[in-house]
Amino acid sequence: MTIDQIVQLLNASLPRPLSELQEWLLRCSWEGQTYADMAAQLNYSAQYLRSQAASELWPILSEFWGEPISKPNLRSRLELRPLNRQQQQLLEALNCTHLYELPNFPSGPVPLDSPLYIERPPIEELAYQELTRPGAVIRIKAPRLMGKSSLMLRMADRAGQLNYHTVKLDFQEADASIFNNSDRFLRWLSANVTRQLQLDLHLDDYWFEEIGSKVSCTSYFEGYLLSQIDSPLLFVLNEVNIVFEYPEIARDFLPLLRFWHEQAKQREMWKKLRLVVVYSTEVYIPLNVNQSPFNVGLPLTLPPFSLAQTQELARRHGLDWSNSKEAKELRDFVGGHPYLIRIALYYLCQSGQSVTLKQLLAEAPSDSGIYGDRLRNLLLTLKENPQLYDAFGKVISSDRPVILEPIATYKLDRLGLVRCSTEGCVVSCELYRRYFNFYFGNSEEFGGDRFQ
Repeated sequence: MTIDQIVQLLNASLPRPLSELQEWLLRCSWEGQTYADMAAQLNYSAQYLRSQAASELWPILSEFWGEPISKPNLRSRLELRPLNRQQQQLLEALNCTHLYELPNFPSGPVPLDSPLYIERPPIEELAYQELTRPGAVIRIKAPRLMGKSSLMLRMADRAGQLNYHTVKLDFQEADASIFNNSDRFLRWLSANVTRQLQLDLHLDDYWFEEIGSKVSCTSYFEGYLLSQIDSPLLFVLNEVNIVFEYPEIARDFLPLLRFWHEQAKQREMWKKLRLVVVYSTEVYIPLNVNQSPFNVGLPLTLPPFSLAQTQELARRHGLDWSNSKEAKELRDFVGGHPYLIRIALYYLCQSGQSVTLKQLLAEAPSDSGIYGDRLRNLLLTLKENPQLYDAFGKVISSDRPVILEPIATYKLDRLGLVRCSTEGCVVSCELYRRYFNFYFGNSEEFGGDRFQ
């Protein structure tokens, strides 16, 4: 059983649900935290947690499960314990109760309280554990719309539970002029962190041309920002791949992240920093192996949904795909892409079973299908970049992996159009193969009525 299943069963079965403190204590105990660890996060003493809250909790669990349950044996007794049929039915009923009658159209991160978030073990647990390590670096890589923002949302929530400060910078929001030079970029970054921490701006007290922008930025973080906070800082850098497009900035900034990570091994102040670096594809700018932040810390690559995960998401949409035929058909068609799977499930729910999956997928590789807007946007992106269009044409027309030049590989990978390996690039899914085959196989139609 998972801790979420345990909490659900207890709250649904007990005469009175667990209190907020009891549930929090239970989850912390599951993660192996001591009472002292917990007390440091709350306005309670370790003695109170042990003698009051815990003294009431463990007898409740022991009676419910019919065996002695205590803090030391909680996880070892329950994690491998199978659910009985009655418990399975109860959890299924609870999950159905919490589903939307008609899910909202997929847009943005999956909300924290949504039952439509599908975990991809062990990624979430690894990320949560790494958050607690001083000076940690967590690298999250996946193409667009693969679930990076949804995972970040949950990491930020976990950081909040630990009383961490959280700052998020999305490089998509930066004006183009910010990338004119490293000094302006690092001042922009430092000013944004200051603002999100709700501190007064003191850049000029630490920024000196004589020592350079990288040393000035490091001094500002160490001498001011980190010294002003009394708990760790989760610093999320989203869409770092945008920095790759500015070689001068990248060659200064990326080694700086590595330097900050290394400082945590030597200086107490830097142990407060937890870096999360989120990007869509591999870096293509050559970096010294001893200066790159992409070979340190915890690397997490978000994989496509498995067949079981596709089935589970369908179940949470109220669909019975237990025979796996439909789930396999959809997963194979879109390459397990979470967002594309959710789009299909959304339309199946909206149709009230008047439209079948077979019908949806038959029309999907067209401008009038359920993916029409996304497909047209991808096509427009290719039309606006002839070199990218030619590169993707080579991939589409080949039945073997194709080696492309680094920038084209980076851009197509970021768009999610290709999957890349050491052997080369292939089309990422059957949906894209069928749709773009029409254009690359019928060049006279390119830009014709179908695109309009």
